[in-house]
Amino acid sequence: MVTVNGDSLRALAYPALVGSPRVGDRVLLNVTALEAGLGTGGYALVVAIPDRLPADPDISGHIVKSRYTPLQVMTESADEQGSRYHELLESADSLDGMPVVVADLHSALPAILAGLYGGSRTNAADPPRAAYVMTDGGALPAWFSRTIAGLREAGWLAATITTGQSFGGDLEAVTVHSGLLAARHAVGADVAVIAQGPGNLGTGTRWGYSGVAAGEAVNAAATLGGRPVASLRVSFADQRERHQGISHHSLTAYGRVALARADVVVPELPEPQATRVASDVAPLAARHRLVTVPVDGLEEALRATPVALSTMGRSLDEDLEYFLAAAAAGRHAAALPRS
Repeated sequence: MVTVNGDSLRALAYPALVGSPRVGDRVLLNVTALEAGLGTGGYALVVAIPDRLPADPDISGHIVKSRYTPLQVMTESADEQGSRYHELLESADSLDGMPVVVADLHSALPAILAGLYGGSRTNAADPPRAAYVMTDGGALPAWFSRTIAGLREAGWLAATITTGQSFGGDLEAVTVHSGLLAARHAVGADVAVIAQGPGNLGTGTRWGYSGVAAGEAVNAAATLGGRPVASLRVSFADQRERHQGISHHSLTAYGRVALARADVVVPELPEPQATRVASDVAPLAARHRLVTVPVDGLEEALRATPVALSTMGRSLDEDLEYFLAAAAAGRHAAALPRS
């Protein structure tokens, strides 16, 4: 907490960027998103501790992220020259059929992993090794995500690879393509999950939302010889009509942007939800393979996740179908053969 003109504000500092604040420090804050009342921007962000600047970081890399902003970050990318993974990734060109589960929202990540690891269809004696490839449509620092930290601590994620302008993962990568290759060859993942970081940008228009990148992620996975698995954004709790049933975010990203074929996972929901979902997803059959996946046992698996489940401020009980759809995608990925 910081005090500004007598008022207390929640403030977030990234020690790797600004150092560790101490009681009594004077701090420079960015309150832009806080003043705007944005859901995932509800913090003041510490820009600097001007009276006690941190030591220069000991980084051997040469890749700049958040480029040409005052807070640009120097990182060591797995694919750059000089990296210990450079030789491994220099000629890497295939994911060897690795399943790649693609989702629109960051909140789908733990639900996908619950489906991957939970239920009777996963061999608990030989669980798949999962990596998270984070795109830059939401939060740029992976450090902002409590979900990532909890999943790593619980052993549900082998690594996070931050791509594009996002940073702070276990590994950095320049593009989604090199991030996927790093997941497969540097991390040794059996399954990768691609989604943006916390936060989601949407304008209420057909094309103006950050989840459009889900369609591009399908293309990247297919281009590299992976097995794209499309997780649908399904809700019957969202009051906005464009997100009722299957969200237009999924229908646009997978129906218009994704040019490669993917397994589109359709959760086997009860009526009347099943009829609505079947009607919404039908147009995607022209381009993709629709795979209906049972959801029996998935609610229990979701309740056993090591991190809290929340999407758009709604809990598991408040938006069960959303989380079941994501978990069904994880279940399907677990059933695919490993290479």
